[in-house]
Amino acid sequence: MKNTRSPLFPIVVFVVINLIIFSLSRLGLSLWQMERVTAVQGWRELFLQGLRIDVVALCYLFGVPALFTVLFHTSDLWKKILRVWLTFGSVFIIFMEIATPAFIETYDYRPNRLFIEYLIYPKEVFSMLVEGHLSEVILNLVFTVLATILYWQLAAWSVKNLRPMSWKVRPIVALVVIGVSFIGARSSFQHRGINPAMVAFSSDSLVNSLVLNSGYSVIYAAQQFKDEEKSSEIYGKMDTNEMLRIVKLNRGRAVDDYISEKFPTLTKNTASYQGKPKNIVIILQESLGAQFIGTLGGKPLSPNIDRLAKEGWLFENIYATGTRSVRGIEAVTTGFIPTPARAVVKLNNSQNNFFTIADFLGKQGYDTSFIYGGEKHFDNMASFFYGNGVKTIIDQQDYKNPKFTATWGVSDEDLFDKADETFTKLQNEGKPFFSLVFSSSNHDPFEFPDGKIELYEQPKATRNNSAKYADYAVGHFFNLAKKSNYWKDTIFLVIADHDSRAAGASLIPIKNFHIPALILGEGIAPRRDQRLVSQIDMPTTLLSLAGVSGNYPMIGYDLTKNTNPDRAIMQFDQTQALMKGNRDVVIQMPSKAAQGYYYDKATETLKEKSVSEEMKQEALAYALLGSYLYKNRLYQAGSENK
Repeated sequence: MKNTRSPLFPIVVFVVINLIIFSLSRLGLSLWQMERVTAVQGWRELFLQGLRIDVVALCYLFGVPALFTVLFHTSDLWKKILRVWLTFGSVFIIFMEIATPAFIETYDYRPNRLFIEYLIYPKEVFSMLVEGHLSEVILNLVFTVLATILYWQLAAWSVKNLRPMSWKVRPIVALVVIGVSFIGARSSFQHRGINPAMVAFSSDSLVNSLVLNSGYSVIYAAQQFKDEEKSSEIYGKMDTNEMLRIVKLNRGRAVDDYISEKFPTLTKNTASYQGKPKNIVIILQESLGAQFIGTLGGKPLSPNIDRLAKEGWLFENIYATGTRSVRGIEAVTTGFIPTPARAVVKLNNSQNNFFTIADFLGKQGYDTSFIYGGEKHFDNMASFFYGNGVKTIIDQQDYKNPKFTATWGVSDEDLFDKADETFTKLQNEGKPFFSLVFSSSNHDPFEFPDGKIELYEQPKATRNNSAKYADYAVGHFFNLAKKSNYWKDTIFLVIADHDSRAAGASLIPIKNFHIPALILGEGIAPRRDQRLVSQIDMPTTLLSLAGVSGNYPMIGYDLTKNTNPDRAIMQFDQTQALMKGNRDVVIQMPSKAAQGYYYDKATETLKEKSVSEEMKQEALAYALLGSYLYKNRLYQAGSENK
């Protein structure tokens, strides 16, 4: 065996092994999701396009070491480097594939940008995994350690006995390796290399993601972070003036309402209520989608919200803008339109001088606060809020002797006790206040105190039981609030940040964007509102109900007026949807033409349908607007409200 192996032997061995790993993983995942793969007749495309993506990933991973191996395979130093590269590249692949089933169970998609974002908060995520997914964590760790040992030994064996290559031949072989790696990595002779959109073939986003491998999916998502300022351009291009014209036309505001040449969406706004300005409290409920609200046709888990719905203004047809808490925060505190980038809570250009209703109200004499049961640094919330008008943040460290503490912080009851205490004190001081109160009990691993609710099912730590406890805590808060000194002077909004889990055999699972929104307070007449509206319509409506007039850049509707938004905008990873009141839907995906659908609410499915070119242009204009305003720092109130 002495010096009988080709210099490229180690690369070939590990390429073949990892192709087998990719294929076995894809096969297992596909068999697990057999019904959905069969429903879209996806078996052939899944494995052919999957092999294509695997080749792309391996060309990226092993192309450079293949070139260096041709040039330096006689060097003992390079053999050591190659051994490390082969081992840890392969360990990364197998680690990501082992982690994939648990991620799919939660997000109905292969690991993507969310996987990366969670790595920023190891304490919270590790606690969640240990409490709710311990067996998966142990399994992954065991397999990863075993794989590391095995690959390390295999790499050592593979780099031995490499046959020296003549220096006359090396440049030729090197050029061949470069050519094969380049063509394999691009997998296309078009002007753009391959991307996930090129291999998407079905109406089921999960099946499309199974075509990928998880390592490629995560690295592609990481690469997209650098393009966040122009993220929406993946859907197409449009002249800026035309984009703004379409947005303003569909918004239905008078031309004279637009008061700034610099800030294109800045308008003057007159509140419907003209009395003494009221306090505003937004109760943002973690993961409490419409599926958990009995009065909206969901499971019988919300007796308190159902009761309160008879006392206030319930929106029956409101849709979240996304599937993450920061997206919900973005919508209800800034009114900002969703983009394929991360929510503005996390983006650099929006950490200060970015419009929020907290900043807007603070400049009009309001005390502003964010009350949370967990740690304020999570999801970059502290930086964003402190930089944009929130005066006080109360987080986990501010609770003395809480009744119950879980992975994500103190219980919702502790949260609402603290909120009631805070609001009572502010009312006594005679200052109007704005507060965002963000719950956390209704979150995996679903921990809440014993003896508070009659369990809906066994075991205790389930999504449904946790949702029922979240409802119990809301009832607890309003029992306190109605007896308080601040009740008659406050407008309350109870709204979900998003649904608990967006899943389904659809490009975008619209049913999982349906959320509850309920406005309560002295003088709020009971009503059930059937208009199709979005989370971004809530902050404008709250300001109007509270009697706060002024100038702001939000494009959401004031729902106290005789107007009908007749639209919802939803962002699902890299896919954006615009739905109109007749349930026509335009779906936009990266580097693909916009496609029309009809949302059949009875079956909760999308059916292909021809929609007007005007609606497609409207969808594109909305999709481009957010990135344009963010990139150019145009989402501000100017100096008019100071």
